[in-house]
Amino acid sequence: MKTILVPTDFFPAAENAARYALHLAKGMQTGIKLCNAFLVPLETPMASQVVWPLEDYTSVKYETTEELKIFAEKLMEQEKVFNDAESYHPVVEYLSEVGPVADVVADIVEEEKLPLVVMGMSGAGLVSRFILGSSSRKMIEKARFPVLLVPAKFVFNGIKKIAFATDLSKADIDVINSISGLAKSFNAEILIAHITDETYDKHEHQHKVDAFLSDITGKIDYPKIYYRHIKSMDVDHGLDWLTEHGQIDILAMVHRQHSIIDRIFAGSHTQKLARHIKLPLLVFPIGHQPTM
Repeated sequence: MKTILVPTDFFPAAENAARYALHLAKGMQTGIKLCNAFLVPLETPMASQVVWPLEDYTSVKYETTEELKIFAEKLMEQEKVFNDAESYHPVVEYLSEVGPVADVVADIVEEEKLPLVVMGMSGAGLVSRFILGSSSRKMIEKARFPVLLVPAKFVFNGIKKIAFATDLSKADIDVINSISGLAKSFNAEILIAHITDETYDKHEHQHKVDAFLSDITGKIDYPKIYYRHIKSMDVDHGLDWLTEHGQIDILAMVHRQHSIIDRIFAGSHTQKLARHIKLPLLVFPIGHQPTM
């Protein structure tokens, strides 16, 4: 059985993401695994001058594991209260590991071949404390697996429509195939959204759209896939419009690396959107192969 990985720091945004992941797991008939990553002084710049007592490390690991156990039991009890006794009840596992969050998560995903990581965002899209600053960027930029970012106050209300913002790249077909695995679990629509400005070449654009949709039809066995062309002054405004007016439950994107200069001064569309989006944002790496 596949499992959804949920990094947590026990703060509200992370707890909300865990509850969201539990709903996903119920629909997908899978389990979830909570993980907490903690650092020790040996990983600081003064590492050569610091001795970390083994008993202290053991104590920290024990305490975090106990917190995870209590939270896992709480989640399973909440799920059973609000659902029929005969329905599927996800199992909630947990573990605590030492190291930076992005590294710990990547190691667990690779070792256990997990299909999805769900994590929390706090405030107006800032990722929760456990991956503040550069760690949050590393998680998105270096992840070789899908990451679903859930806003701190977002309440799961089913999944009826997933929008995927695409540039009509052939590589995106595999991403849509992966999204279809999630969509099937909830009988949800997939909206393929392509955003252009007003200066696009209509004939060339239509040719690309036709070829792209033909590939989807030939390679993906899911009937509830639709296409929409969105004209906007730029991609960022088009994405904002889609999240506000598209009546969607999840926005999915591929995180593509731009030039170094562009990343330093502007950042990617994904990073910009993650700062203020009010919907769950599902981020795929380039070259992603279907796993869900």
